[in-house]
Amino acid sequence: MDLLRNFPIGQYVSGRSGWLRSLDPRLKFAWVLMFLISPVLAGSSWRIGLLAALLLITFCGALPTRIVWRSLFFLGLLSSFFGLLAILLPTNQAALELTVRSSQELPNAIALGSSWDVISIGPIAIWKISLGPFAIDRSSAELGIKTSTLIFTVVHSVNLMLLTTSPEDLMWTLRWYLRPIGFVGFPLDRISFQLLLAFRFIPLVQEEFQNLIRSIVNRAVDFRKLGFKKSIGLVLSIGERLLVNILLRAEQGADALLIRNGGILLSPALFKPKNLIRKRTAFLNLISLFGLLLSILLRKKYG
Repeated sequence: MDLLRNFPIGQYVSGRSGWLRSLDPRLKFAWVLMFLISPVLAGSSWRIGLLAALLLITFCGALPTRIVWRSLFFLGLLSSFFGLLAILLPTNQAALELTVRSSQELPNAIALGSSWDVISIGPIAIWKISLGPFAIDRSSAELGIKTSTLIFTVVHSVNLMLLTTSPEDLMWTLRWYLRPIGFVGFPLDRISFQLLLAFRFIPLVQEEFQNLIRSIVNRAVDFRKLGFKKSIGLVLSIGERLLVNILLRAEQGADALLIRNGGILLSPALFKPKNLIRKRTAFLNLISLFGLLLSILLRKKYG
């Protein structure tokens, strides 16, 4: 059982395949911010469009299939579960059962706002679906769509950036965006060093968690024989060991970075991506920048 190899979620996977790796990390970070911020107060159509665009970028990114498909599958299941949960949330049944006269029965009446139909295609309209104590109307359907698309878009966009961008490039990118506050005395070098440790911290957490799971599986622990109290004690001791190992590994990583530079914080300039502006990727970066600006304009008009 190798979780890091089978489920590379939130960690950088080295390689040269895929044009997403060649994209300027500053543009990738701007795209991720767009995927994170634009769904706020947006309608269902915009969120579905974002999800479709994110899937299109994923499948056209020429990334290895084994890197993407497992995380996509489990993320799809997770977002679908929460979407169905939001759809089936109990509603005010009394309000749903109120009889409302149709606007067509009243003379000179104009219906304002969206209908309460779940599905409306031409003359076919499904108003409300009842499943025992659960009732699905347009409001609950929109809530489920917004919930599932938001979870998928937020998690997958960040994961896609972490998969195709090294921790050093991410640290340099964030420092580039935070450069204006450096003129007021903000310690950018120290913050950049802490960001680098944080990005390298993600695989350490996954590796330590995987090692603990392996140890439990190899020892064939039977929680039924242990009982409730001893099982809780075992879980707490595992969590304590996980925290101790993670902090120890993080301290070792920080000491290693300091020792390499004689006890001085490494300069972020050393981590600047090589060949940041190349002729081969200039056209790709221009198209990406144009697409980002177009997305912002579409959000203002149709979001």
